[in-house]
Amino acid sequence: MGRGDAVVWRNRAMTLFDRVSVPVAVCDVYGQVVLANPAMSAEVGTTPGRLRGRDVLELFRPQEAGQVERIAEALRLRRRSRYQVSVRWAAPGGTERYGELTADPVSDSVEETPALLVMLRVRGECAARQEPVPAPVTPVEGRVLALLAGGATTARAARDLGLTVDGVNYHLRRLSTRWNASNRTELVARAYAVGVLVPGVWPPEPGSTEPGTTAPR
Repeated sequence: MGRGDAVVWRNRAMTLFDRVSVPVAVCDVYGQVVLANPAMSAEVGTTPGRLRGRDVLELFRPQEAGQVERIAEALRLRRRSRYQVSVRWAAPGGTERYGELTADPVSDSVEETPALLVMLRVRGECAARQEPVPAPVTPVEGRVLALLAGGATTARAARDLGLTVDGVNYHLRRLSTRWNASNRTELVARAYAVGVLVPGVWPPEPGSTEPGTTAPR
């Protein structure tokens, strides 16, 4: 085949590469994108040119670290198998998708360091995660949280609020159940995050609690 014929066939192959609906990329042996078709770049909301030099495993997150390690070891040993990795990625519009990346080592000879022909199979979209909205707290619960945020022990909080230790623990258990918090540190963090405690104030103070009410200061 002459040089002219080689150029013609290369151009035809590139046209096919660009028009095929399957997301495809060519990566170096380290996983950096050398070439990507529009279908592949569309999966992450960009253009083929902007994908060049990106790490394919940063764009498409492996779900099992062991898969990647096994593939890397096989490539070091110059094995020519087809490798598959379960991945997730952020699609345009904020949705998260999942599927498989299939990598085929390709080169002109066994001795050469191979490139990777990578194809993406889209399986579906992950269900949107709904973060529970914490219910409003009572004024007493707000004051308990403020005291904890200031470093008070349960006994100290009980004295300051005129409650028993069991009474303070009762409020903490209710808050932990309502907010699905595993410990007091998480309770305090959630209280700041949802506006129950006023940020930037020391000692900590409760802000808005139940609708239409404000905890006493």
